[in-house]
Amino acid sequence: MTTNTKSRPTHRIYAVTNSGGKKFWQPIGALWAHADGKGFNQRLEYLPLNDAELVIRIVGDEQAEGKGGAR
Repeated sequence: MTTNTKSRPTHRIYAVTNSGGKKFWQPIGALWAHADGKGFNQRLEYLPLNDAELVIRIVGDEQAEGKGGAR
């Protein structure tokens, strides 16, 4: 397995939960592309609970990183 942890991650991983019709996006990890372009490494800081949906978005996505999360 190729490990590429010296560069910045290309994507962020979020746990998305729905509370009262409003989605809450909690960043929980990061994703790096392999140098050969054939896979990814992921690092999770914790596992989501309560039926959260895992969503992966490109780093710098203002909608996901801002208020309310991406739609």
